Amino acid sequence: MPAVTRALEEVLSKISAAASAAGRAPGCVQLVAVSKVHGADVITPVLEAGQRLFGENRVQEAAEKWPALMEKYPDVRLHLIGPLQTNKARQAIQLFDVIETVDRPKLARALARLFKEENIRRDIYIQVNVGREDQKAGIAPEDADDFIRLCREELGLSVTGLMCIPPADQDPAPHFDLLADIARRNDIPILSMGMSGDFETAIRHGATHVRVGTAVFGSRPGY
Repeated sequence: MPAVTRALEEVLSKISAAASAAGRAPGCVQLVAVSKVHGADVITPVLEAGQRLFGENRVQEAAEKWPALMEKYPDVRLHLIGPLQTNKARQAIQLFDVIETVDRPKLARALARLFKEENIRRDIYIQVNVGREDQKAGIAPEDADDFIRLCREELGLSVTGLMCIPPADQDPAPHFDLLADIARRNDIPILSMGMSGDFETAIRHGATHVRVGTAVFGSRPGY
């Protein structure tokens, strides 16, 4: 068994155990396997093991490797989990099933226009800057309700989830709780939160999707 397959099984086991410990139903948390900077040779064993939900940070990188993989594994669902520039938005919605990083009105308006032009519909998640970090993308928590309302009511976007990346040097739990509170009052069912180092904590605080890369694929090349 390839090492990456064993790592996948271990992560899935930890996800299941964390959900059970939190009193949550089996299968309520989905793994988004973050395959950024890894090639098809590394990703294929994970696909062969049955994983079908993947996350990528960059539109161009995903466009170079995933179309060929999707020909063989057509039931793959791909999430964009990195920042999206408006000039890459058309390509993004053609390739990705979910855009997790909608964080500003300009991007939301561009997506709404492109969905009409392309006659397609994609689910979007709102990225919330729960730590209010200047260097990090995301709508400010205090602006989230208004932004969600804009996306849904004015632009007609399918806002099904929220996403966050807590500050690296702080306890993530309060930040996960903040995201969960925003989701609750806006009737948003999906919480994409938790990565390799804190996904079990995220599950205890309501995550429905955890974005795990290093714990599955190992260290990224060049890092």
